[in-house]
Amino acid sequence: MQITRQADYAVRAVLYLARLGQTERAATSQVAKEQHIPPSFLAKIISQLSIAGLLHTSRGARGGVTLARDPKEITLLEVIEAIDGPIMLNECVGENSTCTFDDNCPLRPVWCEAQSELVTHLKGTTFDQLMAQN
Repeated sequence: MQITRQADYAVRAVLYLARLGQTERAATSQVAKEQHIPPSFLAKIISQLSIAGLLHTSRGARGGVTLARDPKEITLLEVIEAIDGPIMLNECVGENSTCTFDDNCPLRPVWCEAQSELVTHLKGTTFDQLMAQN
């Protein structure tokens, strides 16, 4: 499994904003330049993160982007899923799984366990923890 480039950019943008602090706004052009993200691509990402309730945006001379919540309340999983949707290692791990082998498949439990561990790890990783690593 590989997260999309869009989700990677989203994570980097949120981390950048988290480092600024919750009250400081950044222009999207500034975020794009500092994080090496194509500006048109970032506009779409910011829109999705705003819809998900992770960012606040405002227009105008004093406008910009800021986090909607404290970095300790935003998880890596939330940002990734806001962009890519629910994490699915394989189509058979979903609630409406579509496996031709059904319960007789020896791989399904492995995929389910791996997905559960990944989701738990991403859900337990907050942006304040990521900031503390530097």
